[in-house]
Amino acid sequence: MALGDAWKQLSWFYYQYLLVTALYMLEPWERTIFNSLLVTVAAMAIYTGYVFMPQHIMAILHYFEVVQ
Repeated sequence: MALGDAWKQLSWFYYQYLLVTALYMLEPWERTIFNSLLVTVAAMAIYTGYVFMPQHIMAILHYFEVVQ
């Protein structure tokens, strides 16, 4: 029963996503392209943050002389 409830909740979240972003008006192939681009941009942003944020944080800490 827990799996069915989880699937129902996930379906509800997906439906809300479609309504908020107005993707329900698109055809399935257009929705697939949009979602693919969205996932790609999000993945690149997360990767860039993972790679470059430590360098920026260390530069800020050195600037304010928190770390020598």
